[in-house]
Amino acid sequence: MKIATVVGARPNFIKMAPVSRELRKRGIEEVIIHTGQHYDYEMDRIFFEQLNIPEPDYNLGVGSGSHGYQ
Repeated sequence: MKIATVVGARPNFIKMAPVSRELRKRGIEEVIIHTGQHYDYEMDRIFFEQLNIPEPDYNLGVGSGSHGYQ
């Protein structure tokens, strides 16, 4: 089984952290897709480090902009 997890903002990281840990514990493959919505350390990298989330497999690099642009 393979699970794709899409994250982009702080609430997503906080919600996915325990799910990601459980998937790893059970040996289920997870593909992490990061929207790249935030590129500031305090809004992005800090969550991967402090919540022990694996590096994303893909980064869409959406960046900032209007909702329509993103």
